[in-house]
Amino acid sequence: MKATSIRSSAIHSSSDRTIAMPCASDDQAREGENDSVPPPQGYWRLAWRSRYGANSLLFEQRAVVVNLGLLVTLLLACMLYLSLGSVKVAPGAVLQALLGNAGMMANFVVQELRLPRLAAACFTGAAFALAGILMQTLARNRLATPGIIGIDNGATAFAVASIVGVGFSIAPPAMALAGATTAAVLTFGLAAGSGTQGYRFIVAGIGVGAVFGAITQLLLARVAIDTANAAYPWTVGSLNARPIGALQLLMLGLGLGLATALALARSLTLLRFKDATASGLGVNVKRRRREVLLLSVALTALAVAVAGPVGMVGLIGPEIARSLSSSRSVPILAATLSGALVMVLADLAGRTLLAPIEIPVGIVTAVVGGPWLLWILMRPQRSFT
Repeated sequence: MKATSIRSSAIHSSSDRTIAMPCASDDQAREGENDSVPPPQGYWRLAWRSRYGANSLLFEQRAVVVNLGLLVTLLLACMLYLSLGSVKVAPGAVLQALLGNAGMMANFVVQELRLPRLAAACFTGAAFALAGILMQTLARNRLATPGIIGIDNGATAFAVASIVGVGFSIAPPAMALAGATTAAVLTFGLAAGSGTQGYRFIVAGIGVGAVFGAITQLLLARVAIDTANAAYPWTVGSLNARPIGALQLLMLGLGLGLATALALARSLTLLRFKDATASGLGVNVKRRRREVLLLSVALTALAVAVAGPVGMVGLIGPEIARSLSSSRSVPILAATLSGALVMVLADLAGRTLLAPIEIPVGIVTAVVGGPWLLWILMRPQRSFT
């Protein structure tokens, strides 16, 4: 009996030790487990430890490769943009001119003439494409870009009214924002009952855009020919002699808008599904739709205030991003980079193809975007989800 009791006490003490040991190192065991868990297929995993515990981030491999590829292509296109023109500058001289170490002529051509216009092309193209993919995701329709549903034309009509009525060479961004907001309210009001889905929303937007387009033409027809000729290149979309104030405001708005869109990336991915599904996954659908709509309208208005209605960029940029990216999420950054790339190449073509005659960038994108729109309409419809 004595031996039995000794044996049983030994068993109890050993069992106590075995229970206590895992409890003492529970956190370390979990951290080790987290480190050993492989990432999902197609993702890279970045893990680190902090005083709050183990942390990790997942990066989609295809998205990283696509974004880096688009960024490198955009940088090459920017170098080509600064090099080509009526005065050609060698790539090495362009780099020296950017640092202010080239000759007087090269410095003037690169820094004073081409670099501000290149910045306007990059930022307006990025804003149009970002607004386009936000609106397409909101409406679950690839045709629902700000240019097609009338927001561009609304901003243009208010801007032209400011030019004609006050005599400014370009409308202030506040007027373009007011016009874009008015067009958006009218489009959503006319499509009431069907929401942003379906072709009723698209048809309502086309009608609103046609009305604002007619108002723009009426305003131009009632002014002197010199004033109309000065305003006409801006109404079709042009990057020539854009004011620095409107460009700076666009840069600020695009930075804030892109950060907001990336913060809403998960909600945007879920908004591609039905409202009930998105709500069940924790998304406040009405609030998110309102935020996405306001963001898209603001980006469109700021871009129109700088370049005019270059609406096809909001269609082409997202389509390029979608064709390169996977369907797991909304390619926000890829669409932004694609829009900037499209705008830079379109303006470069307009400057150089028929030199010394310059073609406004809006005409170039319309020539390219028209067949693209027909191709989208003739392709089998692909679900957003």
